[in-house]
Amino acid sequence: MSQEVYVWLAILGVTLATFLARSTVLLVGERLRLPPIVESALRYAPACALAGIIASDVLMTPAGLDLTLGNPRWLAGLAAAAIFAAFRSTIGAIFGGMAVFWLIRAWFGG
Repeated sequence: MSQEVYVWLAILGVTLATFLARSTVLLVGERLRLPPIVESALRYAPACALAGIIASDVLMTPAGLDLTLGNPRWLAGLAAAAIFAAFRSTIGAIFGGMAVFWLIRAWFGG
C-alpha cells in the first residue's frame, strides 16, 4: 500500500476511536454509573490537562527543558503563580505574568 493509504487509514481510525469514545457516554447516559471515587477524580481532569499544556510550554525551549533563570517564560510563570496565590485573581495572574515576561525580555533580551 502507498503511504497515502496509510495516512487515510490512520485518519479514519482516529476518527472512529474519537467518535466511539465520545458517543458512548452520550448513548449510555444515565445507565452508566461511575463509582464516587472515579467521579471525584474526574473533576480534576481539566485542571490536569491544562497544567500539562502550560507546563510544557513554559518549561520547554527549542534546546530542551530549561529551568534556569535565563528562561523568561519560566520566571513569568512563577510570577503568575505567586500573584494567583496571593490574590486569587486569574486575570491578575495573566496580566502580571505577561508583564513580567515582557519586562524580562525587554531588559535582558531573552
